[in-house]
Amino acid sequence: MTAVTDSTARRPGIVWLMWRRTGFAPLLLLVLLVLNVVLNPVRFAPGNWGTLIGLAAPLIGAALASTPAILGGRGGIDVSVGPLMGFVNAIVVKVMITELGMSSPFVIVPAALLIGAAVGAVNGFLAAYVRIQPIVATLGTYLVLVGVTLTILPSPMGSVPAWLKLFSGSLSIVPLAAIFLIWWGIRRLPYYDHLMATGSDDRAAYTAGVDVPLVRFLSYVVTGVFAGIAGLMLTALIGSADGNIAPTYTLIAISAVALGGVSLAGGRGGLLGAAIGAICIFLIQSVLTLFNVSTFVLQIAYGAILVIAICLTAIQDRIEKRARQR
Repeated sequence: MTAVTDSTARRPGIVWLMWRRTGFAPLLLLVLLVLNVVLNPVRFAPGNWGTLIGLAAPLIGAALASTPAILGGRGGIDVSVGPLMGFVNAIVVKVMITELGMSSPFVIVPAALLIGAAVGAVNGFLAAYVRIQPIVATLGTYLVLVGVTLTILPSPMGSVPAWLKLFSGSLSIVPLAAIFLIWWGIRRLPYYDHLMATGSDDRAAYTAGVDVPLVRFLSYVVTGVFAGIAGLMLTALIGSADGNIAPTYTLIAISAVALGGVSLAGGRGGLLGAAIGAICIFLIQSVLTLFNVSTFVLQIAYGAILVIAICLTAIQDRIEKRARQR
């Protein structure tokens, strides 16, 4: 009886689990939200929340897409997420809708997912089986995708069907919910435990019988699929095709993931933290834009956010280590 009681007492509570998955991000989100409401009450009135969600959706999608590969460890930072979103945008609008006349969601959505999965599979093969450093492998993919996209789409053009345009506002929550639903299903598979174990300590996972290369390969495929969905959200937001917008999401998304308490070393965190981190960055953008700062200052802010996020993660690691020693 005593053993059962002790085991129950040691079971982590929901606050500890949230801390493990999101770190300081919820507190930062609350502070930034209050700051934005005070400084710009009109923009953040409840009636405008749908528009704000639509504006933030591609960034949130990019952050969610970046997370699975990072969780797999071994420096699994996929810098091709932004260009992949732009590539999906170009293929959907320029090729499928404009040139081939395909506008059905039953064609466009599966095509975007397949494109994302295919690019993710290439990244996963290079990183997991060829064992090229992930940032180098995905940087190569980044350059290829940017070049191909600009070749296909040298200048902005086209328009999107009405059903896709609907996802530029409050309905942008639907594709975000689809990503979380897919992740919810993944979390209920043995694969999720293998992914987190691989990200935490790939040698121990391999010794325990986990197929580490396959686990990492699949994490890049999932990242690609999520990036395909994020590409559709970007397409819905801009309502056309533009090859110059998407690459800017890459580093911002990685900053959002780190800010959301996801360890860039892998094995800790989740999509909820990445989403909160992305919302925090969107709120920071909103504050800086209110003061009419230049894009150069925004770049400085993104760099500072990334450094601060890594420092906060280190602080979180130390707090957790001390808690375990007690």
